[in-house]
Amino acid sequence: MKPIYKYDEQKIYVLGADEKISEDEDIPAGFTDVQPQEGLFLPKYNEDKRTWSEAATQEYIDSLQPDSSSADDVTMLKKQVALLTFQVSQLQKGGAS
Repeated sequence: MKPIYKYDEQKIYVLGADEKISEDEDIPAGFTDVQPQEGLFLPKYNEDKRTWSEAATQEYIDSLQPDSSSADDVTMLKKQVALLTFQVSQLQKGGAS
């Protein structure tokens, strides 16, 4: 058995639609035995070259990335909370003596 990989009318890989066929079977239309390489966000198949390439725009790829500014905001808030907690504890020590 060998794996085959499905692509749609626009030659875009259909995730989760892989199948297996026996070695002597012909590959059906809309499938290839060339595996899409890792790291492609939207693999597109070129039947003539028998290769996969990136079809996603940079804007699409960027939209899939986590928003780094929100992570920075959380880090900044954690630091502020730690500082305020320290200051409150210092005030409490000074007020108790």
